[in-house]
Parts: sequence; C-alpha cells; structure tokens
Amino acid sequence: GSHDTMTYCLDKSSAVSVNESKLVKFLNKCLPCIVRPVIMKWSVTQVLTVTEQLEAGVRYLDFRIAHKANDPSLNLYFVHMVYTTVTVQDILWEILRWLETHPQEVVIIACRNFDGLTKRLHNHLVACIKEIFQCKLCPRNVVPTLRTMWHLGHQVIVSYEEATELGKHCELWPPIPYWWGNKTSTRALIRYLEHMKRMGRPGEFFVAGINLTENLRYILTHPFGSLKKMTLQSLPCLKIWIKQQYPGSKKKCINIIAGDFIGNNDFVKDVIELNTKINTPVHC
Repeated sequence: GSHDTMTYCLDKSSAVSVNESKLVKFLNKCLPCIVRPVIMKWSVTQVLTVTEQLEAGVRYLDFRIAHKANDPSLNLYFVHMVYTTVTVQDILWEILRWLETHPQEVVIIACRNFDGLTKRLHNHLVACIKEIFQCKLCPRNVVPTLRTMWHLGHQVIVSYEEATELGKHCELWPPIPYWWGNKTSTRALIRYLEHMKRMGRPGEFFVAGINLTENLRYILTHPFGSLKKMTLQSLPCLKIWIKQQYPGSKKKCINIIAGDFIGNNDFVKDVIELNTKINTPVHC
C-alpha cells in the first residue's frame, strides 16, 4: 500500500486546506515565500504516479478526498495540507485504464477524510465511482478470494469512510482501520506496531502504516530536512521489521502494509514476498 497516494501531484499554488491550523494558514498568508516551500517539503509522501505505483506492485491506494472551499463546481481533489493538481475523477479513469490491461489484478481504494464534502458531493463521488468501475466493483457481500473475484470479473474494492453512504450502496465497503503511529522516530513506530499486534489484528482488512509523521518541533529542529529524508533514513530498520512479519488470520499477523515513497529500498518487493510464507502457488 501507499500512504497518502496522491501527494506526488500537489499544487504549489493551491490554497492551504481549510482543515489546517489557523497558525499554518496565517503564516502561509503572511510569509508565503518562506512557508510554502516548507509545506511542500513535508507534505509530499510519494513521487511515483498512481500508474507507476500500480506497476510497482501497490494494491492499496490511500485517497484523502476534498472539495476546495468556495469552489462552485463539483470537482473533487486529493489533499495533504494543500490540494492536488488532478481531480479524483481523472485518477479513477486512470486506474480503470490500468485494470483493463491487467484483468487479474485487484486494487483496494480507501476513500477517506472528505474535507468539505456535502451530501450532494458524496452522491456525486459515489456516482462517479459506480459509473467508472461498473461491474469491476466488488460488492461487500462477496467473500473476496482471488478465485471468486476472477470468476465474477471484480477488480476493485472501495472502502468508504462515510456511514450514510455505506447504507445506500452495496458496492462500498466499511472503512479499513489504519494503524497510524504518529511517531517521528523509527524505534517508537516499531514499538507502536508491535503493541498493536499484541492487541490482536482486526478480523477483516487493516493497514499497518510504516510511515513516520513529522510535528512542528521536529520540523523546527530539522530546518534542512524533509519528509523524504526522514523516510529514507528509517527504511533500513523498517525493512528488517517487514521481513519478520507473517500474513494470515492469526492474532499477530499482518494484512496490508503501507508506506511513504514506496519506490525506494525494495519496500514493495519485501511486502509481496511475505505471501510466500503461507501461500502455495495459485494457477490462473
């Protein structure tokens, strides 16, 4: 999985998200030439496009969806402090094109956050999802084994963090829990993940996030740093932790693992190889 999948195309000239703190918005308004580069350095979590991520082996996409304040249109964007240059609808079409050339691949799309979305905008978003993917959408009453999905022609599982919409559409799955450590150090993050494992895995899909998270203190004490530098420094230790994991249904097993800058340090390869610990080859 990729954490904050769409941050490779953040718009440098975009307004700061309405959900950011008043301090950040004030500083960005008063000192944009200083604050905006800092925001960009600590907001970008991916450099590969969504198609490149899919080609690399990512199968869980973390979509933080938003509507721009004072925008009269129905256009929806992705957001991480600032908004993206591309719309949600354009990216959904891009995913469909990739799936049509890879008919046995399955992608999980987690739709989250929904900054500024009204009931009308939720209706619009769900209608777009259903129009674009049509019968490729796997209803939540299906037990999604690969063989079942191949047989039925399903390729997309959409989880949706809005209870009202879930009740109206069988094509939407419940929110997928995300283990977010909110840590600035690798050791603290690993301790958090091990604690969550001891508590026991959820019975269905869940994500172990190996992404570090900056805070204001960390940013101020690392004036020449960036989220990418922070992530790359942590990857060797996290790589060891990943290789020690087991997938499956037992209490301490892992399901989806999501990270930042997924094109670095064999992250995708290491996660995929975990499947060899439990799975015999599946013949298509």
